[in-house]
Amino acid sequence: MAVMVDNYVAGTLLAFLLGFVVVYILRRKTTAEKDERAEGRAEGGGFDEIQNDCVRSSTNGEVRPEGGPETDVVIVGAGVAGAALAHTLGEEGRRVHVIERDLTEPDRIVGELLQPGGYLKLIELGLQDCVEEIDAQRVLGYALFKDGRNTRLSYPLEKFHSDVAGRSFHNGRFIQRMRDKAAALPNVRLEQGTVTSLLEENGIIKGVQYKTKTGEEIRSYAPLTIVCDGCFSNLRRSLCKPMVDVPSCFVGLVLENCNLPFPNHGHVILADPSPILFYPISSTEIRCLVDVPGKKIPSIANGELANYLKTAVAPQVPPELHKAFLAAIDKGNIRTMPNRSMPAAPYPTPGALLMGDAFNMRHPLTGGGMTVALSDIVVLRDLLKPLRDLNDSASLCKYLESFYTLRKPVASTINTLAGALYKVFCASPDQARKEMREACFDYLSLGGVCSTGPVALLSGLNPRPLSLVLHFFAVAIYGVGRLLIPFPSPKRLWIGARLISGASGIIFPIIKAEGVRQMFFPATVPAYYRAPPVE
Repeated sequence: MAVMVDNYVAGTLLAFLLGFVVVYILRRKTTAEKDERAEGRAEGGGFDEIQNDCVRSSTNGEVRPEGGPETDVVIVGAGVAGAALAHTLGEEGRRVHVIERDLTEPDRIVGELLQPGGYLKLIELGLQDCVEEIDAQRVLGYALFKDGRNTRLSYPLEKFHSDVAGRSFHNGRFIQRMRDKAAALPNVRLEQGTVTSLLEENGIIKGVQYKTKTGEEIRSYAPLTIVCDGCFSNLRRSLCKPMVDVPSCFVGLVLENCNLPFPNHGHVILADPSPILFYPISSTEIRCLVDVPGKKIPSIANGELANYLKTAVAPQVPPELHKAFLAAIDKGNIRTMPNRSMPAAPYPTPGALLMGDAFNMRHPLTGGGMTVALSDIVVLRDLLKPLRDLNDSASLCKYLESFYTLRKPVASTINTLAGALYKVFCASPDQARKEMREACFDYLSLGGVCSTGPVALLSGLNPRPLSLVLHFFAVAIYGVGRLLIPFPSPKRLWIGARLISGASGIIFPIIKAEGVRQMFFPATVPAYYRAPPVE
């Protein structure tokens, strides 16, 4: 087994090096074009090319507050990212104004599972008590099911305090706890309102314009505006180049009066055509998410979706959950939502910053979104600490460009893993893809480093890009080894070659979109070393 693992590592390193050379060549032209566009923006004042109907001038003869803004930071949105950020900056002594479209408790079918890596960030931000008193459930790992077989994958938590684990809960309860904690700070103002535009003055974002609950139009000014208004953000196109992909949709159900086969574990069923997820969200409820590939799902109104769930999905559900699954369908509370993926492609803009799902999204299969958001908040908090005055917008913008680089290793590892795993876990008529899917299940079932390594990546406990690539190609090489034992044949060799090619075709485009240099070599990016503005 040791010799086999060594062969895997050698083959993986060779595949990685060859893939990196190919991606580097492909990126040269793209990088040159981006540099030309950046130079054009700099020559044109830095903001003209991205101005649109969500950005308006703030110099139309209005009276500005005397002595500068009374707020240090305006935060648009009070979801997981916005609420956690408001509390964090408030604790740092910043005067924060949070504007949220709807302050009632959200009711969502995602954002319900926080990985252990995210829980560690929650502790680092002093927000760990927000998972208390909401009937949150400890999550200790995953159970993987395929064709009647199953394997349990535990989080590698041996080196951590006994309280460290994943948490699953009702998303709305978690958000309300964080909102309440942020609003309890005297320097944090939480207000319900709809932000309609960013306010721009001489190429610098100076604040936002918003409508209050009563419909009154108001402007809020601050030297830094942070947009965290979620996956449906109407402000992001002012601050980034949104490349949103919708690979699938989730159909959500809540199962009652049943127990999971493996308590305190998330369950992933490698079903046909795509995965099914089960995890606890309270002591009496289990969330089920059925992935439906594509942008369209069967109609709920005419019963097509219920029929699809009963005929195509129910037979693939574990026996312990089958009865409760059918009862949830008959109950009729079927929810749906599109699964979005969007790599981070920001326009560095003086006075403004994007965070959360407004900035960066990945397939929710791996439950990594909240971990990325909380990790980003830790990075931003540490960057802003040495700055007492945020009013030097141009210098601040250049300095905060390092945020986009410093976040990359963690965020890109989780993003890449989510995209790659989703493609591997989906069923396919292609024989090479079938072999890759089977190899993935068997590789994770081997235990030892073959299990703990990928799970450490998934959980956010070891978000290292190189480790991700090594394990991904180790799975591919393991699949080729299975094909060639006991006797290779021309057909098996051909399938093996296509398996390696297919694995490269899955992971390298995702890495390219995330940014090879920022992901693997962040220390070579100039922004990595930028110092805060001199006061």
